[in-house]
Amino acid sequence: MLKGPYSAEKIAACSTRELMATALELKLSHRQDSFALCSIINAKSGACSENCRFCTQSAHFPTETPIYPLLDSDEIIEAARQAKENGASRFSLVTSGRGASDQEVEELARRISAIRAAVDIKVCGSFGILTKEQLGRLQAAGMDRYHHNLETSREFFPSICTSHAFADRVATIGAAHSLGLSICSGGIIGLGETEADRVSLATTLAELEVDSVPLNMLIPLPGTPLADLEPLAVEEILRAIAIFRLLLPHVPVRLAAGRESALGDFLSAAFLAGADAMMIGGYLTQRGRTPQQDLEFVKRMQALWTR
Repeated sequence: MLKGPYSAEKIAACSTRELMATALELKLSHRQDSFALCSIINAKSGACSENCRFCTQSAHFPTETPIYPLLDSDEIIEAARQAKENGASRFSLVTSGRGASDQEVEELARRISAIRAAVDIKVCGSFGILTKEQLGRLQAAGMDRYHHNLETSREFFPSICTSHAFADRVATIGAAHSLGLSICSGGIIGLGETEADRVSLATTLAELEVDSVPLNMLIPLPGTPLADLEPLAVEEILRAIAIFRLLLPHVPVRLAAGRESALGDFLSAAFLAGADAMMIGGYLTQRGRTPQQDLEFVKRMQALWTR
């Protein structure tokens, strides 16, 4: 088995087979047959001021993503109930924009309280760049985890977004951490970054002591500047998943948007590379597999791990 510490140079010198074998051994050693499921709702869509080059919700790009204000409580509560029925242990509200305003925070706090009163599910939030005070208000309403992706490495981030800085994202994670909130943060694979960038991102997430790492695979969507980017080869995606497991052995590595199209028939291989969590029920602007398909897949993977 590959021995740590895991530098970019050491990882680059290893075969994908060796990385995957080590990653799986670490997963089984530190997390046994655990498998975490979560679900999200796009609670406010489009018209975002930021220019993240992968995102269809940015107002800078000519996409056909729907634009709508914050959904009402009844619709959000029903989505939370459905997530619970589908086997999710966490339900996250996601809103577009640089960061929620104070007024939006109050509206979101009311919706979070309503979910907690109606559905037995943990509530997460993903509302962009927020202050400690804003995060505290949401925490008081019942939010126990904040999701804020770093997206890519510190070094590559300026190639992906220029309307805010990598440091702004790190500061929001720090503010959430200081309140005792659980932290969910990861990124997107296939933005044009190098393997060294993936090591850098994973290293930063480890340093920030995040509690969950969602990995998205870029879906090159019409209208965005990355629409014509070539998808990564399956082997490169598997190496990336293994890297995050190697550098973050104790936390869920969660496959999110793009897993279906990027991995296809190789989805199970991603979990043999160290992943052990999934987002189910669809994504922000794209549909995924049915929850029933994913739940059956989870059963098969857990059975395989325990043999």
